[in-house]
Amino acid sequence: MIREDRSVLDLINADYTFANERLASYYGIEDVEGGYFRRVSLADTGRRGVLGQGSMLMVSSYPTRTSPVLRGKWVLENLLGAPPPPPPPDVPALDDSAEISASSLREALEQHRANPACAVCHNRLDPLGFALESFDAVGRQRITEDGVEIDDSGALPDGTIVDGLDGLRDVLMTRSDEFVETFAEKLLTYAIGRGLEPSDRPALREIRRQVESADYRFSALVDGIVDSVPFRMRRIPEA
Repeated sequence: MIREDRSVLDLINADYTFANERLASYYGIEDVEGGYFRRVSLADTGRRGVLGQGSMLMVSSYPTRTSPVLRGKWVLENLLGAPPPPPPPDVPALDDSAEISASSLREALEQHRANPACAVCHNRLDPLGFALESFDAVGRQRITEDGVEIDDSGALPDGTIVDGLDGLRDVLMTRSDEFVETFAEKLLTYAIGRGLEPSDRPALREIRRQVESADYRFSALVDGIVDSVPFRMRRIPEA
């Protein structure tokens, strides 16, 4: 993406990845031989973008099962810059044992959302996480679990239907402004070596507008950060 100055939206929508024979076999991609990594097509694999990578799917699961809540939280926090608040202290955690199945997990989360205090966040989290249920806890694709067909659909609070990873990717592409601003926030934080403050938000919005006007090229993101006030100036403490 950097070398070819590609669109930063490739992180969501890229139809390619880099794999060697071992990783390609894990992903079910044929005709890749040898231990060196090369660019391979993700066409017809259902894995386009970073959300189809085993690393992300594994880090947002429990050791024994998937977690729509953790995966939904990962999407909100890392791609949309809208992390949910922590759960109320008096709400018990869901069982993270291997015995709970995909179907019973959905039922458990539906009961969870019956509590108004939980529903506020879970109505946003769960549909995003359920869209990734066609991947198990280590990122392998699955159609059924224990003989029951996997249901990877859901509905966002505004009524938008999220049907699997393709549907989730479509939702993220329609909210590209939030994704670009989140990406810019993370890169700007790295560039200036501190966390961002409310006074930095106008600069972030300006960076996002510059990136959008340049077809989302990575170089436009870097230029916007280098030209920004937070990067060029530092507040001097009062005496």
